[in-house]
Amino acid sequence: MRQNRVLWVLDRLEREARADAVIATLRRGVRALPLGRGRDLLHGRSLGHPAHPLLVQVPIGSWLSAAVLDLRPGRSRESRLLVGVGLGAAAPAALAGWVDWAELHRTQQRVGLVHALSNTAAVGLYAASLACRLKGREGAGRAYGFLGLTAVGIGGMLGGHLAYRQASGANHAEEVPNVVSQGWHRIGAVAEFPAGEAVRRSVDDVPVLVVRETGGAIHALAERCSHLAGPLSEGTVADGCVRCPWHGSVFRLSDGWNVRGPATAPQPSFETRVTDGHVEVRLRHQDGGRHAGNGEPAGRRNAARTGAAHGYGDRT
Repeated sequence: MRQNRVLWVLDRLEREARADAVIATLRRGVRALPLGRGRDLLHGRSLGHPAHPLLVQVPIGSWLSAAVLDLRPGRSRESRLLVGVGLGAAAPAALAGWVDWAELHRTQQRVGLVHALSNTAAVGLYAASLACRLKGREGAGRAYGFLGLTAVGIGGMLGGHLAYRQASGANHAEEVPNVVSQGWHRIGAVAEFPAGEAVRRSVDDVPVLVVRETGGAIHALAERCSHLAGPLSEGTVADGCVRCPWHGSVFRLSDGWNVRGPATAPQPSFETRVTDGHVEVRLRHQDGGRHAGNGEPAGRRNAARTGAAHGYGDRT
């Protein structure tokens, strides 16, 4: 059976390195934008998933509706309004997309660059369409509109490839609760976990990050970053949090909450206890959510002070 021609082209695009220098320059530029806390808002951290797919619904829906009206006589005024709404909504959607794109793997960025170029072409065509409509050239305006919708369709296909084939924006830690068996798992002696250092262990073949604080509290999180599966055990531990070495996402050790993007999903966290000098962990919220010991899981006791130096304790 022959390979799908479109998939063949997309696979080649992922491996095409000729635009890597341009990608590196654009990535530095996007990362240098003075967005402050707005960067996490654009990533969609407060939503729990990327904001870009939500934002693009407005321009796509407006332009598709305009195309439907263009097929009917006497609806030029409504079509013109919808084209303008789509153009206005394209800017925040594009900004969110660029912010996400700057934190992807290179193979994803190659596809993402063509996705962005296709959408940029669509915006240009719809701008020409609106200009023609405002001048009374309805025929040319409709023609530019249909060309713009074609470019939007190509961009949407590439966006789908990014999201579903390349898993950009997906939660890369989602499977952890489904593969870790219930109950307590012994992962090593207390002495094997130096205070303040990130240690990697495994539970049911799932990598687990373990950090023992100077005061004795022990924290355990899924070790692969929910953003793009970066190795948290190689990251920086400070102020009750761990920072991913790949793209800088920050997670609270006490419960795995993502306090800084680009990650939009928290890390699965584990309850911990010490039994006969050995550390044991259990995936939080399993076994009916019961806690060990005095009813308070190890690590949760220090949640109030976790990340205090940088305000990481606020979930809002």
